[in-house]
Amino acid sequence: GILEKIRLCLIKKVLPDLEDRRKYHEEFASSTTFHGVHNIVHTQSKARRALWLLIVVGCLAIVTWQICSRFIYYFSWPTTSTVVVQYVENVKFPAVTFCNLNRFQAHAVSNLKVIFFIWNIVSAILQKFAMEDKYSQELNDFLLGNQNFSIKDFTRKNGFYLNSSTLLECDFFGKPCYPQDFEHVFTEYGNCFTFNHNDLSARRVSLSGRGLHLLFDVQQDKFTDEPTLGYTDAGITFIIHSPQEFPRFDGLGLLTPVGMHAQVAIRQLKSIIQEYPWGECKPDIKLQYHKIYSTNGCLLECKARYIQDWCGCLPFILPGNGTECDLLKFYKCVYPAVNYIEIKGLCTVGTHNSTCPVPCEETDYPSTVTYSNFGGEKAIKYFSAKLKKSPEYIRQNLVRIEIKYHDLSYKITQQQKALSISELLADVGGQLGLFCGASMITIIELLEYIFTNFCWMCIFLLLKAPEMPQWNNPSQNQSTHKEKKRGIQEC
Repeated sequence: GILEKIRLCLIKKVLPDLEDRRKYHEEFASSTTFHGVHNIVHTQSKARRALWLLIVVGCLAIVTWQICSRFIYYFSWPTTSTVVVQYVENVKFPAVTFCNLNRFQAHAVSNLKVIFFIWNIVSAILQKFAMEDKYSQELNDFLLGNQNFSIKDFTRKNGFYLNSSTLLECDFFGKPCYPQDFEHVFTEYGNCFTFNHNDLSARRVSLSGRGLHLLFDVQQDKFTDEPTLGYTDAGITFIIHSPQEFPRFDGLGLLTPVGMHAQVAIRQLKSIIQEYPWGECKPDIKLQYHKIYSTNGCLLECKARYIQDWCGCLPFILPGNGTECDLLKFYKCVYPAVNYIEIKGLCTVGTHNSTCPVPCEETDYPSTVTYSNFGGEKAIKYFSAKLKKSPEYIRQNLVRIEIKYHDLSYKITQQQKALSISELLADVGGQLGLFCGASMITIIELLEYIFTNFCWMCIFLLLKAPEMPQWNNPSQNQSTHKEKKRGIQEC
C-alpha cells in the first residue's frame, strides 16, 4: 500500500509534461559536444537537415564498425616478437654435462647382460623406450636371486668415472680445472658429469674465442655397452644447458667420436613469453626441487608425484626425497606406471592448460660444431710418449672438445602484446574524435541523457501499468481503476 501511494504521488513531481520533455531534448541537442546533432535540430532547411542526419548516421556507423573491429582484434590476444642483440663486457658461462657413450665397465657386465636391460628400464623414465621380451626370463631369474640389488649403486660404482685417467686435460679460460670441479649426475647415459653446476660468479667469460678446453680418454677397452639395447658408438656426448637446470639429453646431445677434435661456438638466447591469454606461460608456477621453472624439470616432478603415489617409492633418477625404488618395483610397478602416464597423457607439456606449460623466461645455448681429426703426426707422437700408449690407441680413444662463445653478446627474443589497454583506449578515442568529435565527456553526456529518458520511461510504464486491462478478471480491473482515481484525488 505504501508503494502504491508513493507511485501515485510521483506523477506530478517526477514525470514532466510533454512540453518540458520536448524542451529538454532540444536543449540537449543544442548543448551536447557530440558534433553534428545541433545542425539537425536547428537548421530550417529540410534538405540540409536530411543531409546532416545522413552524415551523422554515416559517421556513427563507421565509428561503430571501427570500434568493434578494434575490440575484436584486442580479444584475439595478438602478439608481436622482437629480437634484440645485447653486447656486454662479460657473459656467464653455461653448464656442460659430459657422458661416455659406453656406459659400463666391461669387467662388471661381461657375464651379466641383463644389466643393460635393467638400465634401459630405468632410463625409460627419462626417455621413451620400448621394452623387449627376449630378456624377460633372464630378468625374472635375476630378480629372484638378487632381491637387494641396487642399479643405482651398481651404476655409480661400475659405470663411467671421471678422474685423471679419463680427463687428461681441463682448462677454463686459461686456468686449470680438475675432475673435482665436475658434479656427478644420473642421466639415460648412466654416470655423467657437469661442469659449472653451481653457476659460480667467477665462471664468466670476458673474451670471445676462449672458454672450456677438455681432453678425454674414453678407454674403449675398459668400457662397453650392449649393442642390441644400448649405444653402439664410441666417444663423448655432451649437452650445454643453464646451470640451474637438469641436463636433458633425449636425443639433443652433441656427439664427438673418438679421434676427433670438436670446436663448439655457442650463443646465449633468452626467450621471454607472454602469459596466457597472449602466450602460453603461467608465471605463478613454481617447482619444488628446481630453482627455476623449466618444462623438463616440471615433467620430471610430475612423473615423480604419480610414481610416488602408485608405487610407494621414488626412482633415483627423478627429483624428490622419497624412498628409493628397488629393482623389483622398477620392473613390476615403475615401468608400467611410466607407460600409463604416457598413454593417458597425465603429464603434458606445451599449452597453458597442460601440466607443464612453457616457461615465461628461458635461456638456451644454440651451438655450431665443427670437427677435425685429432692431432697430426707430431701431436700423436707427443701424446703417445706422454701417455705411454700406441698411436693407434690415441686415435681410438682420445677426444678433444673446445667450447667457447662466438662473441660477447646475447640475443633476447621477446613476445609482446600487440595491443595494450592504453593503446585500445587510444584507438577508440581516436575513432570517436575523428568521426564524431566525441570524447569521454561526450560519452558521459550521452549516458546521462539515456539514463534520464530511461527513468522517465520506467516511471511512465509504472504509472500506466494499473490502467492495462485485466483479461482474466474484468470486475477487478474496474475496481482497481476506481481506486486509482480515488488515490490520485487524495494525493
